[in-house]
Amino acid sequence: MSYGQGGPQSQWDPWKPHSQQPWNSGGDDGTPDWAALAEASEARNKRRRLLFIGGGALATIAIGTAVAVAVVSANGDSGSPDRSGSQLPSTADIPSGSGPAPSFEPTSAPPPLDPKDFIASKDKDKAPLSAESLFPGTQLTMGDTVYKKGPTADTSNCASAAQGTLPKVLNDNDCTRLLRVSYVKDGVAVTVGVAVFDTEAQATGAKEQSDEDSIVSALTGGGIEQFCNSAVCRSTTNAYGRYAYFTVAGFTDGKDVTTKDTAVFSTGDDLAEFAFRQIRRRGEAQASAEAAAD
Repeated sequence: MSYGQGGPQSQWDPWKPHSQQPWNSGGDDGTPDWAALAEASEARNKRRRLLFIGGGALATIAIGTAVAVAVVSANGDSGSPDRSGSQLPSTADIPSGSGPAPSFEPTSAPPPLDPKDFIASKDKDKAPLSAESLFPGTQLTMGDTVYKKGPTADTSNCASAAQGTLPKVLNDNDCTRLLRVSYVKDGVAVTVGVAVFDTEAQATGAKEQSDEDSIVSALTGGGIEQFCNSAVCRSTTNAYGRYAYFTVAGFTDGKDVTTKDTAVFSTGDDLAEFAFRQIRRRGEAQASAEAAAD
């Protein structure tokens, strides 16, 4: 072992404090070994770079952990650091939104009164009734056709104003009144008869029991000559509410009606339609009055 000045030569460590720097092994002239110093400086810089990179990675991991902890805390209870999935409320504890449906007070208007109810029985059909009120005026206009009004009649003996099989039909169903009116146009005359019953069932029974020989008696006078006394005429039967209505139409010159006589058929149909409308209007008027009273 060789000794230098002041004792044995120590190995220089660039990272060890107070260690001696190596000198050129070729001599003791005190000149620094520049190659050794450069190598040591390079090693030191490289180590510093490694330490810096490693420190940055650790900082990144620390930041990532902090973010993860913050996310978990936001979704849990700040007073409970360990809020696992098993501690979450069960499905039964979560409000489902079900429950009693809300109720609302009805706001719709009540259904309108049925006019037919007021003419279905004598108990509700209280409006005044007469041949003149049922068939007012001095003429009747249906479309483009104008009919002149003739005489009217009103009787409580229904059978006395009927012919053929109709008297029996009216009696069997307890007819209480028979109102009649006649109209004429261009030699064709028609009589309308409205039979009144206590109930709708009786009026319907009279309609169903009538046949082709059930004829209301023609009403003449007031400028309307005799018709349908012995000649063939055309008749109709129908019912609405507690009313049954009949027509008989024919020629005032006494000739028979045939299927080719369209004027007679249209006259009878017009007056049957008018009778129906007038009966229905009775129901409408009484329904309106009842609604206004409420």
